Amino acid sequence: MGLSTVTPARHAEPRRLLRGPAVANRARRLSLHIVLIAGSLLFLMPFIWAVSTSLKSSSDVFVFPPQFIPEDIQWHNYPDAMTALPFGRYAVNTLFLATARIIGNLLSCSLVAFAFARLRWKGRDAVFFIVLATMMIPEEVTLIPQYIIYSKLGWVNTYLPLTVPSFFAGSAFYVFLLRQFFLTIPKELDDAARVDGASYFQVYWRIIMPLSTPALITIGIFTFQNSWNAFFGPLIYLQDRSLYTVSLGLSLFQEQYYTDWTLLMAASVAIMLPTLIVFFLLQRRFIEGVTFTGLKG
Repeated sequence: MGLSTVTPARHAEPRRLLRGPAVANRARRLSLHIVLIAGSLLFLMPFIWAVSTSLKSSSDVFVFPPQFIPEDIQWHNYPDAMTALPFGRYAVNTLFLATARIIGNLLSCSLVAFAFARLRWKGRDAVFFIVLATMMIPEEVTLIPQYIIYSKLGWVNTYLPLTVPSFFAGSAFYVFLLRQFFLTIPKELDDAARVDGASYFQVYWRIIMPLSTPALITIGIFTFQNSWNAFFGPLIYLQDRSLYTVSLGLSLFQEQYYTDWTLLMAASVAIMLPTLIVFFLLQRRFIEGVTFTGLKG
């Protein structure tokens, strides 16, 4: 009888001791989720505001207090915005630029990164340091010299200034990203291929590139996003409206004395969708590429 009355109490005390840390962990996770949700809403506010404005009439845009859900939803703003300007043509132009830049960056940056990561040559580390140092040079510093060069070559008002640099490893960041990923691949694979008679290019093309799919997809996503949202470069080099990109097309909604905010926001939301779709379809590979590049270096 004495044992039967004491044993439950002895078992209850360890349970209470274990329950305390479990409750603390749940409270910590709950508070973390609350902070993350609040931060997400904060960063989503511009997008929510853009969607809300795109569904309003022009007279309701500056109403105070603002209405996030308008009483009279103007769905026709979207077809009106996309037909007010030839956005189909602008989208084709932007896709052409994005595709050319993706191909150029993947080929050229991966070749340079392979030389830095897998080959041994005199002065390799010093050259790599110089390449990284170019990331600290502001784009505005090289803008005028580049424009003079492209003007002398007759490339102004063409897509060449926006695409050709990508075929010559124009992005030091992409070289760095791929180089870090290549360092995570065991070098024993290179040695085995070299023993079998493979050249350095065959090692690069048949071994390194297939194993680097996450990093390559990451570079592709970055390049597509930068090309789709690029405004400064096309603004400087493109003069003919038939060559405009979607970003330059959006700027046409802003006039000197008047801006149609409803159509501008509707077009902005519609043009934003391709980048969101690409990211969500490839986000797993994107996260893998970003994660693995920091494992070794």
